[in-house]
Amino acid sequence: MADRPPEQARRETPLERADRNFAELLQELRVTQTGVQILFAFLLTLAFTQRFPTLDTVQRATYVTTLLLAMLAAALFTAPAALHRSLFQQNAKPAIVKVSSRLATIGMGVLMLAFTGSVLLVVDVSLGRVAGIAAGAGTLLVCVGLWRVLPWVVRRTVLLPRQTSGGPDDREPPEGPR
Repeated sequence: MADRPPEQARRETPLERADRNFAELLQELRVTQTGVQILFAFLLTLAFTQRFPTLDTVQRATYVTTLLLAMLAAALFTAPAALHRSLFQQNAKPAIVKVSSRLATIGMGVLMLAFTGSVLLVVDVSLGRVAGIAAGAGTLLVCVGLWRVLPWVVRRTVLLPRQTSGGPDDREPPEGPR
């Protein structure tokens, strides 16, 4: 059973696969959305602190940019629920899954930039511009490493050797949540 492609091992129809993929995607979004909401709330409160008026122009620009990135990430991560609600019971589940997966992928990229900007701002205010830039760059590298490079390495070392072995898995895996 482990030698068969996932759709054969599960014996699921395309619609059942779409339902499963959407459920998995929604679970991923639940995990991610909590972090986005906390970041967004933190950023919203910063403008009302006593120290905010002392920020310089670069820090204010970083703040506004990061706030808008966090808002965009939140919108991208909630869009699949709105899309599903708008197209509910219209036999559009495979399309909903595909579009929602793309929205989530874009949302992860935007969230990566929002994390970077947040760390840059806080460390800049706390320790200075050079430290802030270094911390922001480090944050970006960690996110790129864990969210982009690690999946690429796993795909190359685990999935591709199985697919090129000439066995039953010698085909592209089914499209699912990303």
